[in-house]
Amino acid sequence: MTDQDWLAQRFEANRSHLRAVAYRMLGSLSEADDAVQEAWIRLSRADTRDVENLRAWLTTVVGRVALNMLRSRRTRREAPLEPYVADPILSPEVGVDPEQEALLGDSLGLALLAVLDALSPAERVAFVLHDVFGVPFDDIARIVDRSPAATRQLASRGRRRVRGAPVPDTDLESQWAVVDAFLAAARDGDFERLLAVLDPDVVVHSDGGTARPDLVSIVRGAETVAAQAWAFRRYTATATRALVNGQPGGVAWSPDGRPFAVISLTVARGRIVSLDILADPDRLANLDLSRVTD
Repeated sequence: MTDQDWLAQRFEANRSHLRAVAYRMLGSLSEADDAVQEAWIRLSRADTRDVENLRAWLTTVVGRVALNMLRSRRTRREAPLEPYVADPILSPEVGVDPEQEALLGDSLGLALLAVLDALSPAERVAFVLHDVFGVPFDDIARIVDRSPAATRQLASRGRRRVRGAPVPDTDLESQWAVVDAFLAAARDGDFERLLAVLDPDVVVHSDGGTARPDLVSIVRGAETVAAQAWAFRRYTATATRALVNGQPGGVAWSPDGRPFAVISLTVARGRIVSLDILADPDRLANLDLSRVTD
């Protein structure tokens, strides 16, 4: 076996871990794969004879690549703090498979990814690497070009924001009951029944679909969301139930059989606290829907 073959085997053994790191930082499956591929290119060209922990070395490489991607993404947006609807990971309603579990970890719903996206690139990288994957601050400091003390502050700011993210209920059956009640009320246009299942501070993130896929709208408050319930009727008529990042949701279909939108609903304390809707046709076309259509 050549040295390159040995490196390739070591890299493949760490691929799922690196993809999970990149997905948490980027919220994009394609960009996560690009970051992992870039890590392989750098590994194949590097002298790693003095590297004692290859997994840690690769993790910091992915962190550096992801940081550059996040900074580049922000320069392309019309508004610096405009949120981004993350790429969803779809599973049958019966459960998430082991490969997806490795990618998602614990409670990595679209609502949490939206909170992560509101962090600055450096805050997101520092928080994810340290709090989720246990990378030492000294190593992260070299990635974000800050002192270890300043890097601690970056992670601390990220941690405070993430603590405000909704924590989904753990019982999937009860979550589905709330979601089904919401969809039935939306289908019937029943304002009072909608209010009964919506948290007073519910938040809806949705992209602009075909017209403006790069534009993300945010709607807040139960009464406002309930008043717009007609917009959800299109999801109830054609939707295939599915788990979206491990939480109840589904795929709505156009009459020609193409996916129209993916919607994820986060249920906490028995009420819906957030809805995340992806309707960008280009991104939908790149999703693997086989798990929910077979």
